[in-house]
Amino acid sequence: MKIKKIIQNISVPGSISIREALVFLDKEPLGFLLAVDNQNRLEGVITEGDIRRLVISGKKLSTSVKDFIKRDPVTAYQQTDIEKIQSKLSEKIKFIPILDKESRVIDILFFDKNFHIPIAGPFLNEEELKNVTDCVLSGWISSAGKYIPEFEKQFSNYCDTKYGVATSNGTTALHLALATLGVKKGDEVIVPNFTFIATANAVTYTGAKPILAEIEKETWNMDPGRIERLITKRTKAIIPVHVFGHPCDMDPIMNIAKKHKLFVIEDAAQAHGAEYKKKRVGSIGDLGCFSFYGNKIITTGEGGMIVTKNKSLADKAKILRDHGMDLDHKYRHSCLGYNYRMTNLQAAIGVAQMKKVSKIVQRKREIAALYNNGLKNIKGITLPIEKEWAKNVYWLYSILIKEKELGISRDQFIEKLRLQKIDSRPFFVSLNKQPIYSQKGFFPVSEEISKSGLSLPSSINITNEEINKILNSVKGAIGKA
Repeated sequence: MKIKKIIQNISVPGSISIREALVFLDKEPLGFLLAVDNQNRLEGVITEGDIRRLVISGKKLSTSVKDFIKRDPVTAYQQTDIEKIQSKLSEKIKFIPILDKESRVIDILFFDKNFHIPIAGPFLNEEELKNVTDCVLSGWISSAGKYIPEFEKQFSNYCDTKYGVATSNGTTALHLALATLGVKKGDEVIVPNFTFIATANAVTYTGAKPILAEIEKETWNMDPGRIERLITKRTKAIIPVHVFGHPCDMDPIMNIAKKHKLFVIEDAAQAHGAEYKKKRVGSIGDLGCFSFYGNKIITTGEGGMIVTKNKSLADKAKILRDHGMDLDHKYRHSCLGYNYRMTNLQAAIGVAQMKKVSKIVQRKREIAALYNNGLKNIKGITLPIEKEWAKNVYWLYSILIKEKELGISRDQFIEKLRLQKIDSRPFFVSLNKQPIYSQKGFFPVSEEISKSGLSLPSSINITNEEINKILNSVKGAIGKA
């Protein structure tokens, strides 16, 4: 662990000289040293300012600093409430050594008014800049250019499908998929009660009605056993959502769809690279829809994609995406379409992102493993599952907080993390509790998960040291430190 190495580098005997202190300060330039005894117990601190004042006052470099050590620095013990420690930090007190019961330093809390750990963020570097610069210099920055078909090809291949249709965002991908399948006013489409509202909104855009299905307790995805009872003569399609990167149980969903002659649109906005029984999500239903928003596994800033193995559906989606214009006849419009096109600039970023998608997915799974290992023995926290038939890509690392067992609510937990400058995010409000889709029904699983769930920081840019700090903060927030 890096913090252990830092503590070793700045831990010195109190008898060292000014010259030796300067060497240590240069090795780990934090601006202070920890004076420890021969048992590594903290005796005090020596700051860079202290050393500078000694030199200015004319002290020789061979002078011992033992008489100038601050013997009563502000410290805190490991079991101290983290909020109390945090409250002591200021412009004057910029670091606090954290001690074990033997007074050995095990961590250091720093003051940084600008520092915080974000919930998510994109992974961008020179490759994206190179492609975007190429677009700008070529002049091809709008909805035509070489990067759009290249991105469609690469991403559809990644999903083990044959055709890709790039769109302006994930919501327009869903709406375009529904329109491509002919969903219209008077139809019904079954969606999970627990999902981001865009899934239901896309159905409503067509004039159809979203019908809410309860979710599974373990995966938080649509419960296949609750679907068939919702089917009526008006039902046209099912939209399973692969929530937070864990695949839905697709075989029973596909069997129900086949039995009742329904379309299946996979909402895989959060699940790039996830697998169901070795099949990439998006490749199982009639159409698969993805989002490339800035916090998704790969990003184009904004953007979306429909993938399919069906050429006629792909061609129809392309026509509807571009104002209903015929593919082989410029400015001839045979149907009402939309302007849902992706720009070449966005696709240029997407092409660069495809070079690192496997690395990103691997890191997401590593992050989840670190969290799982750190939280596995805490009674009252439910960890995300990975079914034996699934590959979970953990778009966001998400947990459930059991208030009765922990004595703290989800929202109180979020606030405690916020005070430590750690972002977290509550789960979606279940659709039946949304004013626009409020409806009577019995949804105990999705309502409970909605009010008790939160996501912890899982940006691809997060470090293992930051994860350890989050784990310590989580344990401190619930009194398990």
